[in-house]
Amino acid sequence: MVKKKTVARPASSGGSVKDNSVSRAKAQKKKSVLSSLTAEQELLAFREMLLIRRFEERCAQMYGMGLIAGFCHLYIGQEAVVVGMQMVLREGDQVITSYRDHGHMLACGMNPQGVMAELAGRESGFSRGKGGSMHMFSVKKGFYGGHGIVAAQVPLGTGLAFANRYRGNESVSVTYFGEGAVNQGQTHESFNMAALWKLPVIYVIENNRYAMGTSVKRATVLGEELYNRGSIYGIPGRQVDGMDIHAVKAAGEEAIDHCRNGKGPIILEMLTYRYRGHSMSDPAKYRTKEEVQKMRDESDPIARLRHHLLETGHSDEETLREIEKEVRAIILDSVEFARNAAEPDSSELWTDVLR
Repeated sequence: MVKKKTVARPASSGGSVKDNSVSRAKAQKKKSVLSSLTAEQELLAFREMLLIRRFEERCAQMYGMGLIAGFCHLYIGQEAVVVGMQMVLREGDQVITSYRDHGHMLACGMNPQGVMAELAGRESGFSRGKGGSMHMFSVKKGFYGGHGIVAAQVPLGTGLAFANRYRGNESVSVTYFGEGAVNQGQTHESFNMAALWKLPVIYVIENNRYAMGTSVKRATVLGEELYNRGSIYGIPGRQVDGMDIHAVKAAGEEAIDHCRNGKGPIILEMLTYRYRGHSMSDPAKYRTKEEVQKMRDESDPIARLRHHLLETGHSDEETLREIEKEVRAIILDSVEFARNAAEPDSSELWTDVLR
């Protein structure tokens, strides 16, 4: 059964609001559609999103300086998705994602020093300098990696959910993937298995409009209606404004409740946007500068929340400046840590290698 395309909201907020391009207009000048966060949670979300944004901006600088090598996919613009979802999780839940993964690591609570050190190929990084941008893990923080092969994480995340059901621990697997991965065969194999065994997995489609350089409207007949891809398997879906932290958290709460109550998998399609190219080597000539600037001006998740905090009186300029100062200090500290950390010993070439 195909669910009506709505943005999920808590029962107390009075119904649903359809998500469309009109509702995005002048976003930072209007109130957030939903009110699922307390003032304290809003400030925490602002800090976390800003940390991810500034971290990624510094990664771009370091990549240009040659301090980060290899592949590097930035999360700038999509911060509300992972921060909002992380706010509804509890200890024991798992997160797994694709190669655009730095934001997920930071949202899970992984130390920025360790993340930056790994990006710089240092021994003190989360994968001892051998995983780089796409392959960091922290079981302690419930982060089961970024994965470089498109949709490779979908069956793995489904497997995590199977383990949870087998152990009866009520934990939930949050499995992130992009709109490009929706068309991969292993994604649908995972949907079928998850539905068959009613596995506690939230499939989060981060629909940032472009699978590498191809618009989603050119790559799928359903365009921006990917939330119903699981309908043939009986998996319910929701489409959410992924640029609004309130909408994301509200949808996440509903999805978590669905999974913890034994109702099986659910799909959340987050309509979001990446400001940078697919990776650092992508000039993104397949879209106009005007398109990107329009999204920044009208839908930026951090600007929207900042405006909301000031408009509602949940914060003031001085408090927000202090948060920004704190975030800058954390980023500078992580960069210094990474630049001064030791490189892996040559013996590391032979560790953790399955032969």
